[in-house]
Amino acid sequence: MIIDLLYAGWLSLEDYILAHTLTCLVPAFLLAGAMVTFVNREAILDHLGERANIFKAFAIAAAASFLVAACSCTVIPVASGLYFAGAGIGVAFIILWVAPATNVLALVYTGSILGGEMVVLRIIGALLVAFAVGYIMRSIFAKERNQMHTMQDGGETVKSEKPNIISGKDLGLIGLILLSLLAPNYLVQEGPYLQKIYVWAAGTLLVIGYAWKFIARDLIETWLRETWWFVKVIFPLLLVGVFLVGIIGAILPEQWVQDWLGGNSMLASFLATLIGAVSYFATMTEAPFVDTLMGLGMGAGPALTLLLVGPGISLPNWLAIARIFGIKKALVYVPTIIILGTLVGWFFGNFIM
Repeated sequence: MIIDLLYAGWLSLEDYILAHTLTCLVPAFLLAGAMVTFVNREAILDHLGERANIFKAFAIAAAASFLVAACSCTVIPVASGLYFAGAGIGVAFIILWVAPATNVLALVYTGSILGGEMVVLRIIGALLVAFAVGYIMRSIFAKERNQMHTMQDGGETVKSEKPNIISGKDLGLIGLILLSLLAPNYLVQEGPYLQKIYVWAAGTLLVIGYAWKFIARDLIETWLRETWWFVKVIFPLLLVGVFLVGIIGAILPEQWVQDWLGGNSMLASFLATLIGAVSYFATMTEAPFVDTLMGLGMGAGPALTLLLVGPGISLPNWLAIARIFGIKKALVYVPTIIILGTLVGWFFGNFIM
């Protein structure tokens, strides 16, 4: 029994490493390091920091996140990179939620399998949860965040010499890194995984060539040093989390899932939320899984909940958030998502769908 569980964890880990390390995590870590290195911190504070207008900052974060086709693990370096560059805590956690839960690629695929109505409800549900999460995180931790900025600035307001959020050359580099992150998933939606590697490799070569030609050597060294910091802090925890998810998947009885997720009760939505919260779903894999469960009798409300929470958070995601942002923030964020996800599934299942 124990050997079987360990083997299930190993298979989950093997699949994750083979399918996500090169085309997802490598460019995501490079992007995180680049944002910390090249983005003007003062400009970030003006537009997305705690001193920015909350509605403007949250709207920018949510809208931008729709374009980032990232899973709950890949998005962590992206959000934490912005956070350490100066973005507000609410903004960072909106990106952590919206990008995996409701990116454009996942929405298109969801529509092709579950229909347009589910896509619209998924967008509405994700945005409602996003703004609630952003507001809650900002309300609880904004003071702590402001104190951290004050300490970093030496107790006084520091005016940056650069008037813009980022220079043109640095923006070009970040754009190419983002392209290498998004292109494999957007351009190769079917076929062997090797095709995604080819696309990623082409994008990475562009990044290397551009950096070598246009970016100063000392800045490249700083960028790679920041990137390595994210790798050594986040990557080991992701591996542990993925291994545990494989074991959980082997333990969870399929018949139990079918019996308890039928209908649109609060309990069914809560159980769907719990399953989604501990399971790992790569981008787009949640739609066929939910479609299968709906065919077995799963209610519409729990289905919507699983579509949101499944890709939105996961056990590896919990561990990495606690390590990067702190245990207190993880202990607020994860239960908040579970509660809001349950309420969204119950409400939409009983009154909208």
